[in-house]
Amino acid sequence: MTADLTADLQSLTPSLPVPFKRPEILAPAGNWECAKAAVENGADAIYFGLDRFNARMRAENFTEADLPELMAFLHRRGVKGYVTVNTLVFPQELREAEQYLRSIIAAGVDAAIVQDVAICRLIRHLSPDFPIHASTQMTVTTAIGVEFAKDLGCELVVLARECSLKEIRKIQQQLSDRQISLPLEVFVHGALCVAYSGQCLTSEALGGRSANRGECAQACRMPYDLIADGEQVNLGDRKYLLSPQDLSGLEVLPDLVKAGISSLKIEGRLKAPEYVANVTRTYRQALDRVMASLTETEPEFYAEADRYNLEMSFSRGLSTGWLNGINNQELVHARFGKKRGVYLGQVKKVRPEQVLLTLEAPAKPGDGVVFDSGHPEQKEEGGRIYAVEQRGQEAILTFGRNDLNWRRIHPGDRLWKTSDPELDRQIRQTYAGDNPRFQRPINFEVHGELGRSLTVIARDEQGDIVQIESAMPLVTAEKQPLTIDRLREQLGRLGNTPFCLGGLASHLKGDLMLPMSELNRLRREIVSQLEQQRSQPRRWQLTPQNKLKDLLPKTQNSLPRASNAERTSGDLGNDRSLQLPTLIPLVRRLNQLEAVLQSGSKIIYCELEDPRAYRQAVQQVRDFAPSENLPPQIFVAPPRITKVGENWILQQVRSSEADGYLVRNYDHLKYFADQRRVGDFSLNVANALTADHFMRSGLERLTASYDLNITQLEDLIKSCPSDWLEVTIHQHMPMFHMEHCVFCAFLSEGTDYTNCGRPCEQSEVKLRDRVGTEHLLQADAGCRNTVFNGTAQTGAEYVQRLMGFGVRSFRLEFVNETPEQVSQTIGCYQQLLEGKMTGAQLWRTLKLQNRLGVTRGPFE
Repeated sequence: MTADLTADLQSLTPSLPVPFKRPEILAPAGNWECAKAAVENGADAIYFGLDRFNARMRAENFTEADLPELMAFLHRRGVKGYVTVNTLVFPQELREAEQYLRSIIAAGVDAAIVQDVAICRLIRHLSPDFPIHASTQMTVTTAIGVEFAKDLGCELVVLARECSLKEIRKIQQQLSDRQISLPLEVFVHGALCVAYSGQCLTSEALGGRSANRGECAQACRMPYDLIADGEQVNLGDRKYLLSPQDLSGLEVLPDLVKAGISSLKIEGRLKAPEYVANVTRTYRQALDRVMASLTETEPEFYAEADRYNLEMSFSRGLSTGWLNGINNQELVHARFGKKRGVYLGQVKKVRPEQVLLTLEAPAKPGDGVVFDSGHPEQKEEGGRIYAVEQRGQEAILTFGRNDLNWRRIHPGDRLWKTSDPELDRQIRQTYAGDNPRFQRPINFEVHGELGRSLTVIARDEQGDIVQIESAMPLVTAEKQPLTIDRLREQLGRLGNTPFCLGGLASHLKGDLMLPMSELNRLRREIVSQLEQQRSQPRRWQLTPQNKLKDLLPKTQNSLPRASNAERTSGDLGNDRSLQLPTLIPLVRRLNQLEAVLQSGSKIIYCELEDPRAYRQAVQQVRDFAPSENLPPQIFVAPPRITKVGENWILQQVRSSEADGYLVRNYDHLKYFADQRRVGDFSLNVANALTADHFMRSGLERLTASYDLNITQLEDLIKSCPSDWLEVTIHQHMPMFHMEHCVFCAFLSEGTDYTNCGRPCEQSEVKLRDRVGTEHLLQADAGCRNTVFNGTAQTGAEYVQRLMGFGVRSFRLEFVNETPEQVSQTIGCYQQLLEGKMTGAQLWRTLKLQNRLGVTRGPFE
């Protein structure tokens, strides 16, 4: 049922020369006990957050004061430690981030995992050699994205979890063709976000908790109703339409190794140490078997107990996620969004204190179970098994008297095993106590000749080396010479140390002897010196003369901020020396375009599902000829995500010959480099350092990040030229942006775009949440889905303040509004800019949510 958890992991470590590089196993650690659990179960590296700037603020986390002790512990054990600095950083936090990064670098941390472009730039400014790992929240999906990260100084890239093995191999090939060598990391196990990491605004939109600030509220794990053309679709017990099964890449480990992946990342900084130990150990053993058998045609590496162990550690169901490509029928089963464990079977009969069923997995007294009646949103019955009686194919499970409410348990209920105390006890033993449980090999060389000292050289896997000489000379052996076996026996006595004996080479000349006590002393001294050598902090270069202020852009705003910031709307409306700002509508339907043209807009953005329709949109704008003015400019938007092999979509977009293009990712930045370009919100520009980097790429403007509330937005405007920035003041927040296609999964029997029948082109679909709000679902040219907030929000009350700070570009985004609604909305905002309507009057008239960005910005 379970693996032998007392097995020596080193017995599985291969020494065979294979043409594949062994990837590291990277385990999560939310606290000290998790760190120890990871180390003692074979992690090659751990990643952890501190109390600031990390994407798991709900974890216990470490502090800066913990770093010296933590890194010394990890390094003594031959394990690396990476700090997560994987959130967006707001303008007023940059100075704090500077000191924070100096502390991390000085502590000898092995790398920082980074999301914000600004942090990459700041690290490289402070240190020329400190390693930077590009977080999965940078949303890298192509070789161009990898190259972008490399240019920022990154030394490893964590690919988006939506990349398949096929796409990973293509990325590797393209990097090779460009002579770019950069290690790639992939998530191999754990909870799977349904939205692209770094591109999910759901927690922000629904609860004021930004995922890009480490405060994800996991709205994807909630139930939703599917509404198609105004009618609820009967999906039976499938309510959790956006909750993927957990990722388990165990079965594709050989493919990941062959694809040249350098690091296998396990998710779970919010999980218990038992989870960390169990999952780390399972993958360590499986990877050892893979490396030992990769030269075989069909390597056997998947032990029978592996899936059981993984499901018992934490499971909402397990799948390979997107690694084997898109399968929308498999990714989300939609029946629950919380931990289940191992499926035991379906209840056939219910008796007093007993149920009868055919067991599909082992069960024993003490195991914890839960009865699933198909309503996981309600309180479920659960308890511990008292006795198991097998009767032929069926089993009778007995429970303690009064432990369960038997009126709520019925035939047909599914039974899940959620707890295995015996397995938990075995797992805890793997990291209990102070003595090392997991040992890493050291290789010995022995040199010596008669009358001279014995020299022992020891090397570990990381390149640390120690050389020790005996205090007495070698003499001729009369009975027990130092044979290779005898040396192996004495030098291999490494119990209660972090080491085990790897290779041993003897270069002794003749039959020589040294007292065993002296050999033992040499061995102990080697261990002591290696531990001391390992525990020394990494000495990264720090350049104290380099300061944050050297990187910050010079502000050259045309308006004197102090005076204009305090102007009233009437003052601004009457001051003809101030040019009125530009309203830039973004339309998503062709029938909205005519309304925008009639409104007199000078710049129009267009985002359509079918990029072939852009030609028609551009032509419609060019044909529009007002009596005294030129036609407005039209910028069109490629899909937010570009993956390997999707340049044909960009070609279709470009063939429209629009006036300019919205840049939404790193591929767009390069593909449209010779065109007029505006950076969109998905570039996550939250501070002046990030803005400066993208503006150096030749963009005309940047859309400020939707993570910024009004205070942080003002700070951004004050810290860089205000004409760099465009602010979205009206929108249905684009919440989930995901590879998972809800249309395909629940309105067809197909697995992907090749066999789904394109229901996205036939129905208007919405997702209704628990409070009754219906959120619009749309697909793009890459079949990626976006869920737009059903309630539009506005920053109208802040517009006059932003104008006073010099902002001259304001965006209005439309989704499914009618042309009449578009005209009314633009008219109200024009009146707002002219001082003829207040912000409060506007949002009340249009029935909007009065809100800009998140409701709380700082970490709390």
